[in-house]
Amino acid sequence: MQQQEYIQANCGLIAKSISNTLNLLNEGATIPFISRYRKEMTGGLDEVEVAQIRDLAKKHDELIARQKTILSSIDEQGKLTTELKEKIEACFDSNSLEDLYLPYKQKRQTKGDKAKKLGLEPLAKMIMSQRGGDPEYLAEKFVKGEVEDEEMAIAGAKDIIAEWINENAVARSRMRQLFQRKAIIKSKMVKGKETEGEKYRDYFDFNEQLNRCASHRFLALIRAEREGFISLKAQPVQDEALEQLERFFVKGNDSCSNVVAEACKESYKRLMCPSIENEVLSEAKEKADKEAIKVFSTNLRQLLLAPPVGSKRVLAIDPGFRTGCKVVCLDESGNLLVNATIYPHPPQNESGPAQAKIAQLVQAYKVEVIAIGDGTAGRETESFIKRIRFDRDLDVYSVREDGASIYSASPIARKEFPDYDVTVRGSVSIGRRLMDPLAELVKIDPKSVGVGQYQHEVNQPLLKDALDDVVVSCVNAVGVDLNTASPYLLSYVSGLGPTLAENIVAYRTENGSIKSRDELKKVKRLGDKAYEQAAGFLRVRNGENPLDNSAVHPESYKVIQAMAKKLKVDLKEMIGNETLLKEIKKTEFPEIDSYTFDDIIKELKKPGRDPRKQAKVLEFDSSIRTIDDLRTGMILPGIVTNVTAFGAFVNIGIKENGLIHKSQLADVYVEDPAQFISLHEHVEVRVLEVDTARKRVGLKRITG
Repeated sequence: MQQQEYIQANCGLIAKSISNTLNLLNEGATIPFISRYRKEMTGGLDEVEVAQIRDLAKKHDELIARQKTILSSIDEQGKLTTELKEKIEACFDSNSLEDLYLPYKQKRQTKGDKAKKLGLEPLAKMIMSQRGGDPEYLAEKFVKGEVEDEEMAIAGAKDIIAEWINENAVARSRMRQLFQRKAIIKSKMVKGKETEGEKYRDYFDFNEQLNRCASHRFLALIRAEREGFISLKAQPVQDEALEQLERFFVKGNDSCSNVVAEACKESYKRLMCPSIENEVLSEAKEKADKEAIKVFSTNLRQLLLAPPVGSKRVLAIDPGFRTGCKVVCLDESGNLLVNATIYPHPPQNESGPAQAKIAQLVQAYKVEVIAIGDGTAGRETESFIKRIRFDRDLDVYSVREDGASIYSASPIARKEFPDYDVTVRGSVSIGRRLMDPLAELVKIDPKSVGVGQYQHEVNQPLLKDALDDVVVSCVNAVGVDLNTASPYLLSYVSGLGPTLAENIVAYRTENGSIKSRDELKKVKRLGDKAYEQAAGFLRVRNGENPLDNSAVHPESYKVIQAMAKKLKVDLKEMIGNETLLKEIKKTEFPEIDSYTFDDIIKELKKPGRDPRKQAKVLEFDSSIRTIDDLRTGMILPGIVTNVTAFGAFVNIGIKENGLIHKSQLADVYVEDPAQFISLHEHVEVRVLEVDTARKRVGLKRITG
């Protein structure tokens, strides 16, 4: 099967779109560039569809490579027939491909191999044929050498038959279908782990049909098994499996048939069941991984695209009790101006000096907003700050700290702030997250930002690839300021990467601010291809050409100038003027396709518009400090901190996040919580349940 055929069979997209997308990818085009600037070639495919084509192309190539390896191995054994070669080359299911290879696969010496060396294969064939005769009589002439008696001969023949049964591709396919339809996943507590594994007590004696086991539940089982608290099995009812095997292999009701039936049982219990059980568990794991990664990716996108407060002077605080609160002031560009430590909380209780210090910093550095980390002492610090009388109105924001400590100890942080310790770097990160979450969070491993579940259980390469795709997508959707972006942010721009990002920063340092996109061509090693891929996603504010601060690609500049000429206005007069732009007709510009025309007009109406919303302050209920303050029936404000397959976690102003189970999200049935609620969303909730012993809070979302 050709690559394009395979992709089309597995995604349903039209052939021309697939072909053109593959050509663009092979030429080095990136997913953001293809989905944004080559819609006429792809038929308007979005980033998800382009990525799907890329991933299916990779899977096809991996299957082809595996086919070649298998064919080569069988050929070297001198056992490759024309029929077998055709079967292998036509097989694009990995399990079925391995089934075809199983009889020829080099493996450690088996019971069947030992029996064959004793010369018992002819006996196995006679018994397997089930054409009558007494197995003991048939075995008599094989009693010689190391074969001591008829019983030993029959046992050896049975071992050989068991392996034939296991290696039969049709039988394995049928058995696999049975497992996929009817396997029951069962977990049992490991003896002596009751207390240590308390958090997994729901799975100490658990069973459920495997194909109905929710992804989050399956991954919880995998984690509990990995940590040594439970054992797992996933099998159908054994009698049904054996009945199916016997129907396929047992042809009569004589003594030879009885031996074959015994071989079926031996083959199933010793060979086939463990093998296919591993397969279906792997398939279930792969499915659960994909669902978990999808949730993780959705959350990460929402986190990265969280509303920024923008270029404002920020006072940021990393709260703490005994070690004090680390305070920094940042300018409009996120540069560190000053740092200090205050001790407003126990055990020092230096509230007065701390208030004076904060008031002084706010006044001296013209602070416009305050950012407070949401970790330990976060609520207490927020309350302390709100008691201070400032000389101006200041918004106070609670900023999630997840990953701040990872950043502060990273090589990136050490390079940015070589003269400061981790506590100062952490405070800077909190402040910058408020100013521009995307620009700051790209410096942190996406797995460390606290928006997923079971991230250590899922396939790590798949998770990394998916989250990298999300980061790239978000960076390019927002656009990057060419003159202020860090090398870490620039590295995610389509077509750049770390080396070119560093070269751009070096060029800025040496030559001052970049005046136009065209000037990028002077950057070391930034060639025509990189320029083509990157230019549309880079912004030059207040540059020589106003289009450089928009998502319009430079390749379209000539047609836009022609539009302005047609309207008899200056380019600057046309940009942002919806009345004038309505006069432009696609038919007057046949040199561009309808996709590009629509995108140009849309962008010219609101050039360089940031797709993110405006940041909003959330006021928690001041009477709620700890879980002990909660009562069922209370109605509280909160902010969504994580969305999972089973519901959403909400910060209601205490250490423990409450859970809105998906059954409590809306007045209708909820299959996918992400369709009803999103990260950072401000919500109103009712307290349904408070379990202080297990530190769990159940919530219901109030709608309407």
